[in-house]
Amino acid sequence: MDQQSRRTLGAGRGASPVLLDVTRLISLRWTARPANGIDRVCLEYLRYFEGRALAVVQHRGLIRVLDRAASRRLFAELDCEQAIGARARLAMRLAGALASAHQPEPGSLYLNVSHTDFDLAVHHDWTKRHGLRPVYLIHDLIPILHPEYCRPHAVARHAGRVEGALGRGAGIIVGSAAVAADLRAHAAKSSLDCPPVAVAPLAGARLPVAARFPSVPAPYFLCVGTIERRKNHALLLDVWDRLIASGMPQPPRLIIVGRWGSGSAEVRSALEASRMAGGRIEIIEDCDDAALAALMQGARAVLMPSMAEGFGLPMAEALTLRVPVIASDLPCFREVGQGIPALLDPHDIDAWTDRIAAFDDATALRQRRIDALRGYCPPSWDEHFERIDPWLATLGDARVPVAAPRGPATGRALRLGMQP
Repeated sequence: MDQQSRRTLGAGRGASPVLLDVTRLISLRWTARPANGIDRVCLEYLRYFEGRALAVVQHRGLIRVLDRAASRRLFAELDCEQAIGARARLAMRLAGALASAHQPEPGSLYLNVSHTDFDLAVHHDWTKRHGLRPVYLIHDLIPILHPEYCRPHAVARHAGRVEGALGRGAGIIVGSAAVAADLRAHAAKSSLDCPPVAVAPLAGARLPVAARFPSVPAPYFLCVGTIERRKNHALLLDVWDRLIASGMPQPPRLIIVGRWGSGSAEVRSALEASRMAGGRIEIIEDCDDAALAALMQGARAVLMPSMAEGFGLPMAEALTLRVPVIASDLPCFREVGQGIPALLDPHDIDAWTDRIAAFDDATALRQRRIDALRGYCPPSWDEHFERIDPWLATLGDARVPVAAPRGPATGRALRLGMQP
């Protein structure tokens, strides 16, 4: 289903408007930065719900709901990637609309899929004062479960988000059964009840099939994601040091696509000290979808050695393009990968080195054929909203548990199912 068809379907469901929080998307367009995974999710929700949604904007405790006309204009601006003049257009759209508050209809669904400010007491006071049914998308619990990879302030804020959603949400959306399990375990540990939880896997970007591979010297492996400690780029640096020292006649190259994140100083220093591993490692900070698709399809394999993840969109994107994936053995990767990727201990440098060294062009081609025969079933946004939209209609003030689907948590059963 194309975007216009999904917009039409989304516009036809439900009697009362959905209050859609677009605060993060305003920041995205204001700063003109490339969209990351959470940003992409926000854009998909905007495209689906814009026909019946009113925009919600939060700023330092001030919360405003825009009326229907102002919301339509703002949605159109947020779905436009034209960076030139974006700030002026946003300022014009918001100035008058924010000056006067539109009163939300009691009982309306409020959707926040961006992790934006629902750790703040003023936010929950606002939803309660207006009698709203707040629904939150929790992307992961990584700052809570793995605080060693996050700044203390980020850990405290995310704990506030999760506990606020558990304590006051009418429902919670997650992208994987692994996150649902983490959420319920945290609720039990914190002695909090859990509202209904919908498991609806997220879809990757619609990467085009490349007409030609990029002008990057082959052979190479590809790693996609923000450069930070949690993504475990340090393991790949150790692997490439070993490959180069092994005396291979032509060690493969490593292409890293990602911006520098918090806690990346150690990796940056190691790269500089090695002179980018003798010229065998290259970093591409900004990469559009067409270039990323070409890089993926030209790679021997996509590497994902993360220490922790909530979903793993690059895995879904690579497997959709029938590109082999070598990844950490994490619960979400077992789920998203549907048994196809090679999963290794993220601490086992020997295993990663051996697997990558043995993965030559002939092996990569053979693996592509094997993976294609296995019939990877990529998650789609159509199926995501097929699950989410009717589920939202069941949410009231009472927290009534919903039965889980029968069968294994893979394929379509996983994508459309709800975990208890």
